[in-house]
Amino acid sequence: MGILTAVAIYFVIWWTVLFVVLPIRMRSQADEGEIVLGTTHSAPARFSLGKVALYNTLVSTAVFAVFYLVTEVWGIGPGSFPHIVPGT
Repeated sequence: MGILTAVAIYFVIWWTVLFVVLPIRMRSQADEGEIVLGTTHSAPARFSLGKVALYNTLVSTAVFAVFYLVTEVWGIGPGSFPHIVPGT
């Protein structure tokens, strides 16, 4: 795997994992009981983009490491699995 391919795959993994990490430990203004005028009750009470980015980067790096281990070190790819549809 080339460096550009690895960066592209990491980029896709990072953005995909972001949608998993975003709602973790999120408390809305309604949960806190402190709704600010002009905002919806489901808006986050306290949002830390830095923490979310850090957690996301850590999880994404672990997922990419597993992906790299499986595909590059162990050599498992799509051709390693038997054909699901007979006759193909």
